[in-house]
Amino acid sequence: MKSLKIGDLTARLPIVQGGMGVGISLSGLASAVANEGGVGVISSAGLGLIYKDKAKSVAEAAIEGLKEELRKARQKTEGIIGVNVMVAMTNFADMVRTAVKEGADIIFSGAGLPLNLPSFLTEGAKTKLAPIVSSARAAKLLCEKWWTEYRYTPDAIVVEGPKAGGHLGYKGDQIFDEEFSLGKTLPEVVAVVNRFAEEHGCTIPVIAAGGIYTGEDIFNAMSLGASGVQMGTRFVTTEECDADIRFKEAYINAKEGDIQIIQSPVGMPGRAVRSSFLDSVKEGLTKPKQCAFNCIKTCDVVHSPYCIMLALFNAFKGRLDHGYAFAGANAWRAEKIISVKSLMSSLSAEYDAFVEKIKSKL
Repeated sequence: MKSLKIGDLTARLPIVQGGMGVGISLSGLASAVANEGGVGVISSAGLGLIYKDKAKSVAEAAIEGLKEELRKARQKTEGIIGVNVMVAMTNFADMVRTAVKEGADIIFSGAGLPLNLPSFLTEGAKTKLAPIVSSARAAKLLCEKWWTEYRYTPDAIVVEGPKAGGHLGYKGDQIFDEEFSLGKTLPEVVAVVNRFAEEHGCTIPVIAAGGIYTGEDIFNAMSLGASGVQMGTRFVTTEECDADIRFKEAYINAKEGDIQIIQSPVGMPGRAVRSSFLDSVKEGLTKPKQCAFNCIKTCDVVHSPYCIMLALFNAFKGRLDHGYAFAGANAWRAEKIISVKSLMSSLSAEYDAFVEKIKSKL
């Protein structure tokens, strides 16, 4: 596999570990991936709850939590460490400012278009900015906005297809429509981004995400113009993943039919592993709770059947009767828990084997 270059950063393997919250990808997983030559990513979602004892308010605890996770990661690796910050989070600005101040290598930002992300860079900051989009139109809009407003070109762009886990940037009827598949969208985004990059004399790598599971998938994505891939689901069933063992076992025990599309309280469809909690939501047995965190701008607090922050925090802690595990479309394929090192080696071997298979047919 070719290396992935993002500005002056070089990842030996073109693999970005997706930022997964609440608590699924913290310093433990991110540093392990970075040590194996990939890009490790800490999720900033829910840090105020995870680190609630560190400060008087959830907002302050989130800042302290991100500082601590970045510092822990730095103690464990000299590799590339990024932070995922969702636009939809009410503390978006706090998390971005903290990531920049603490010297995160890259900020990945989606769940909305991060149109003002460059405004948070301070003089001398080396943090790279990588927006996450789901269409060529969004990529074009964002590139033009950043250049017009800030004279800044994205350092990388992630295009996330509808097979991803967690919240999806698609309408319900688009998720299984081939017109919105990663295979269709990726080349369109690459074309738009390459044209913009050429006009501005720069290089903007496009990173493919959503449903990437094997070395062959990586090869296919790069054949469509991607410079690298982002993978989340594969890293959940690793020893170093920061989630409780019961969260990981939810993937291993899942059957294909257990991977469901749900309607999240934040107003977006999402993909998760079926659980007794989700079953109770369908049956109308859960009750709305008072909003204690004010975490997502788009959350319908009045009509929500549950608090998504608590549901995801409970899942992170292994309490799946009170929450659920977000997961990509291929999560049911997980068979066992392995080390990040073994996973990265396996993906490289699969990629090389597929290349040799193609060569043998020529």
